[in-house]
Amino acid sequence: MGTLAIGKAGATNAAILATQIVAARYPEYREAVREYRRQRTEAVLAVGDPRDHASD
Repeated sequence: MGTLAIGKAGATNAAILATQIVAARYPEYREAVREYRRQRTEAVLAVGDPRDHASD
């Protein structure tokens, strides 16, 4: 069961969830999800922890 938000973020998460379900059978989707996650991880880590810049 997936619980998703409303709006753009919810729509994005719903698409990712649907792709993960399909990926159980189709390796190309599985790889696409892995690559998406890798890219998102890199982007988030590049920004850093916002608490480190709270006093700026």
